[in-house]
Amino acid sequence: MTGPTGTALVVVDLQNDFCAGRVAGARFGGDGAVLEAVVAHSVRAVERARHAGVEVVFVRFLGDPVHQGAAWRARDRRLGKEPKCLEGTWGAGFHGVVPAPGERVFTKRARFDAFLGGNPGPGPDRPPGEGLEEHLRASGTGHLVFAGLYADVCVDSTARTAFQKGFHITVLTDCTTSLHLPYDDVLRFMRVLYGARTTTGDDPAAWTAPADEEEPCTP
Repeated sequence: MTGPTGTALVVVDLQNDFCAGRVAGARFGGDGAVLEAVVAHSVRAVERARHAGVEVVFVRFLGDPVHQGAAWRARDRRLGKEPKCLEGTWGAGFHGVVPAPGERVFTKRARFDAFLGGNPGPGPDRPPGEGLEEHLRASGTGHLVFAGLYADVCVDSTARTAFQKGFHITVLTDCTTSLHLPYDDVLRFMRVLYGARTTTGDDPAAWTAPADEEEPCTP
């Protein structure tokens, strides 16, 4: 028995407040050149995917307090965190990438996991009732290739749910980086826990679903 074989590139949270400017610099705390390289490689990955006929799906984050639950607000107060990617601001805008006509955008409202985004009503990025999972199922997608930020936050949260829902996972190692944990450890964790394939965007194998190795069922 084989599952869906389609591949989609999932571009996670390449937004100004995560990639550039004061907010991104204060939050990342590391060498800004790392974020610049992630963006540049992700832009090339989007181009490669489009050239190969692979669907590109964009995920964005909105952190407005109105979307935050009580635990989220309490954490921010305790740690002195300011909300990021406020709707309608420069910080919420895409950085380096622009969805092409017809490419889908899914919005997370104070969520890490794109599968929890939930599109509550009609709009340019949300037909009624369709979330990320419904869209991928309808598209016959069984393999997700991840780029974007951050490997140990929203990329991991989304990949974790995707694996549990039966999707094969590939993480483009030059198209993301970590925020809180050592990057190599994060990648190793994904390989061990999700069976993730970790490679770079210029690897042709990244754009094809892994072979189905399921053993036939025996009575």
